[in-house]
Amino acid sequence: MDTNNNPQTDRADDDTLTNRQGHPITNNQNIRTVGNRGPATLENYDFIEKISHFDREKVPERIVHARGAGAHGYFEAYGTVGDEPVSKYTRAKLFQEKGKQTPVFVRFSTVVHGLHSPETLRDPRGFAVKFYTEDGNWDLVGNNLKIFFIRDAMKFPDMIHAFRPDPVTNIQDPRRFFDFCANSPESFHMVTFVYSPWGIPANYRMMQGSGVNTYKWVNNEGKGVLVKYHWEPKQGIKNLTMKEAAEIQGKNFNHATQDLYEAIERKDYPEWELLVQIMEDGPHPELDFDPLDDTKLWPEDLFPWRPVGRMVLNKNPENFFNEVEQAAFGTGVLVDGLDFSDDKMLQGRTFSYSDTQRYRVGANYLQLPINAAKKRVATNQEGGQLRFYNDKAPGQNLHVNYEPSSMGGLQEAEQVGTEYTPHVEGNLVRESIDRQSNTKQAGDTYRHFEQWEKDELINNLVNDLAICPQVIQDKMMALAEEADEDYGRRLRAGLMEKSKMKDGFKMEIGEEMHPLGAKDAHQAVKDAIEKGHEQDPY
Repeated sequence: MDTNNNPQTDRADDDTLTNRQGHPITNNQNIRTVGNRGPATLENYDFIEKISHFDREKVPERIVHARGAGAHGYFEAYGTVGDEPVSKYTRAKLFQEKGKQTPVFVRFSTVVHGLHSPETLRDPRGFAVKFYTEDGNWDLVGNNLKIFFIRDAMKFPDMIHAFRPDPVTNIQDPRRFFDFCANSPESFHMVTFVYSPWGIPANYRMMQGSGVNTYKWVNNEGKGVLVKYHWEPKQGIKNLTMKEAAEIQGKNFNHATQDLYEAIERKDYPEWELLVQIMEDGPHPELDFDPLDDTKLWPEDLFPWRPVGRMVLNKNPENFFNEVEQAAFGTGVLVDGLDFSDDKMLQGRTFSYSDTQRYRVGANYLQLPINAAKKRVATNQEGGQLRFYNDKAPGQNLHVNYEPSSMGGLQEAEQVGTEYTPHVEGNLVRESIDRQSNTKQAGDTYRHFEQWEKDELINNLVNDLAICPQVIQDKMMALAEEADEDYGRRLRAGLMEKSKMKDGFKMEIGEEMHPLGAKDAHQAVKDAIEKGHEQDPY
């Protein structure tokens, strides 16, 4: 270097700290001040860039599914659906060839509570998979439980409001939960699952996954069938009782995130098999439920589970925020050969999910590496916050950002497979679906539970329903009795016994505020005061 013409003011190597402008940082310990005691000056560019970015480090938290963990991996197709060629039912390329691998990113989550809430809470778990296929991204967004609380998207904001912490106290209140569920009888099957040990999976690796909604597969002839997706863990399934979960939470409230990370680090790669249930498209009047009803399971004896592939997670994120927190999924993200059903929850979610990501991460969230397709993308979209590259085609006339054009703009793709054109007719109405059968499957599920699961379910329900107004108790007992005689009898007996124990005692203020199913939560408030050690001020 010519030190006369280019005086050296600092030395920068590959590992040198810089600011976002690329300027080497020579002092990362002190802001610039008048003397070493201050005051500070306004032109502290390095400090202002550093602190202003820090102030904006967090994007808005997800409205639901805020608490999560994720990992990378691959999906490997079997080339078949059960014993049949998969091409009979779908032309989606990722399924066609035996052994074909497609990169995936999976995000597991809890639903109701915030970003740093315990992973032991009674709550459904999210199970979202992003497939980076050769035709673009496919998002399969679901939960660990295979059904849902409601069947119509209009009720989704109400449901989440009722389940989240009280807007005044900011503490979850089972009275609000059961007030909604008692007046939404279609939720009773899901309540039965959530209040059983299935409401607290042991971790993310040892839980099932489900697409929950009803989708469609479309083959090359343009014929469609209804389909349900199921993920089955090769690690086995493990759930926790309320007592076990409380003990784990007392030691580690990140246990599921840590378990997933450590398993992958030690190369004990989690694996799930993907199975589907297939049903001819149509209303199926022979069934006592509508196949588009998300509160129902499809009977396995009538619609068997057929394996189509397996998923392996073998790489942890390099940066949690970039990959897990900014990962964005949507039920509307489908590739050719996959399609929507008329499922009213799916229709509502398809708008809501992508709209949420545009609000939360920004209009250009699909340009982030974790969300971007692993294939060429070319659009006429422009601008928007944090846009950082032009997704244009090679050789595209950059002056033409519209279509159609005769001056070198983008062209439409050719339709090769026969387009799927289902016939739709009927009056536009605001009505519930027929064949609601709100409690039958809840009874089937109760009878399928082992005795310890039944005991846990009844104990958890009794603990929370005991604090609810009588009108809510009566409605929940009626639903249980309709579902199964033993279910209803035990719930009624448990509530009567609880009532006798409390006879003559007035419920203390705050006793009703606790996480779902938690026992003696209010005692913890007292214990903190009584067992706290007095200290002198300093």
